[in-house]
Amino acid sequence: MMRKTFLLLLGAASGVALTLMVTQPKLVPVAFGSTAKAAAADTYRQLNLFGDVFERVRADYVEKPDDSKLIESAINGMLAGLDPHSSYMEPKSFRDMQIQTRGEFGGLGIEVTMEDGLIKVVAPIDDTPAAKAGVMANDIITKLDEEQVQGLTLNQAVEKMRGPVNTKIKLTIMRKGQDKPVEVSITRDVIRVRAVRSRQEDDVGYIRITQFNEQTTENLKKALSDLQTAIPAEKLKGFVVDLRNNPGGLLDQAISVSDAFLERGEIVSTRGRNAEETQRFSARPGDLTKGKPVIVLINGGSASASEIVAGALQDHKRATLLGTRSFGKGSVQTIIPLGAGNGALRLTTARYFTPSGKSIQAKGITPDIEVLQDVPEDLKARTDTKGESSLRGHLKAEGDEQTGSQSYVPPDPKDDKALKMSLDLLRGVITNSAFPPSAKRASNQ
Repeated sequence: MMRKTFLLLLGAASGVALTLMVTQPKLVPVAFGSTAKAAAADTYRQLNLFGDVFERVRADYVEKPDDSKLIESAINGMLAGLDPHSSYMEPKSFRDMQIQTRGEFGGLGIEVTMEDGLIKVVAPIDDTPAAKAGVMANDIITKLDEEQVQGLTLNQAVEKMRGPVNTKIKLTIMRKGQDKPVEVSITRDVIRVRAVRSRQEDDVGYIRITQFNEQTTENLKKALSDLQTAIPAEKLKGFVVDLRNNPGGLLDQAISVSDAFLERGEIVSTRGRNAEETQRFSARPGDLTKGKPVIVLINGGSASASEIVAGALQDHKRATLLGTRSFGKGSVQTIIPLGAGNGALRLTTARYFTPSGKSIQAKGITPDIEVLQDVPEDLKARTDTKGESSLRGHLKAEGDEQTGSQSYVPPDPKDDKALKMSLDLLRGVITNSAFPPSAKRASNQ
């Protein structure tokens, strides 16, 4: 019988990276030796112990416990003891993960944050119901369908704003300059998360990839096409691909994004416990940039899928990496659905390796050119990411482990030292031995 699984890469904080795969269940040879029998007997004793403890808690705990919560806690405890990225996903978390990785859901089309217990609009997304209804950046949402927002968590409020397409919701908004609350009725529509943002920097194309969801590669292709249309080929100096603070995303999208810049060669390999589980993923002919120079920006918040792209382009000398060392998340998780209403198991099943055969687990990728940003005094204590090596129970590195690095990105591009240096390098205003990348230079040292 076939079993559906998801291959997942987890990022620095909340990112995910997965690709839908169908795998055959393993055929495990049965061992009849005395050692195997002893091990099996010991396992059964431990399972009996668990059963005894479970029954004792059910019978004697001071308050009647919820059996399902006891089981869920036991499963979580078992998986948490393995590594930081293995866990049990209860049904709602599993659904939320699927929505996040699809990058498509029924909703309003606004980016929001929590401020003083209320929902603040960061920005409406272009061509969405919220934008068409006149919702504006910095609006404060106080009520959702007459229900007070205060007291809800950000996730709870977002959940209420999402919903089936063609259903309505009424927002009560406090807006600067308005004496009275503004009421807006919005009909939900299909919202596609913008995983890629781009802009023209005169003679350079700037592309920011914020996550790797199912929309990313198509978004990237459109961004490249739009920039190549806007900037004449003879004027176009190259591209800056910004992966800073990108926590990860779908593995297949990381592979196809890398492929967009490569003509040939291995992109990444994954290696499980057994040698026969090794998988290699290679590029297909066709560089969508037509060979234009590429600079990739990374920092301490660039993790998992971001590191696959950065590692592939660095190892193939296709791009120069600029910024600070990446997070160092080099393991692969498999999401295994457990049946209707039972959630899913997230289990670390492999490590991934860059084309040159290097693992970045608990080490990260070192940029070819290190650039530190100027950080405001009030933010200095919060702008470094500790990295994978700081997580309790992390898989150990092959060799010396590295700590985290700076992850601050200035909100104003004029203050962005990494971006400025990238533009200057592409335009030839300054020079550096790491740009353009040389085949003689060792990568990722």
